Amino acid sequence: MAKNIKLVKSLIGCKKDQIATAQSLGLRKIGDVTTQPDNSQTQGKIKKISHLIEVTEA
Repeated sequence: MAKNIKLVKSLIGCKKDQIATAQSLGLRKIGDVTTQPDNSQTQGKIKKISHLIEVTEA
C-alpha cells in the first residue's frame, strides 16, 4: 500500500521541524503531491504535519 500526500496549507509560519518534515516528504509548494510507502516512518511524518496535508490511498 502507498499513500498520496498533498500539501494543502502553506508552510509559512510553521515550525522549522514541520517545514523539514514536509520537505523530506517532497512537498515544497501548495498543491504538490507525492506518493510515499505506508510504513512507520511515513506515518510519523504524516502525524507531525497532519494539519497541513491531505492523505489518500494510492
